[in-house]
Amino acid sequence: MAKEEIKKLIEDSKKSLDQDKDNFSKSIKDDLSSFKKKTLSKI
Repeated sequence: MAKEEIKKLIEDSKKSLDQDKDNFSKSIKDDLSSFKKKTLSKI
């Protein structure tokens, strides 16, 4: 494999991981927000 191909693969992987991280963070924030709402409504 050429250096350029490897570089491109690494960049693609990084983009993919960053997107997954963002989605994961958003999912956790949404879950926390939902949990807070449920907890507050029970009090």
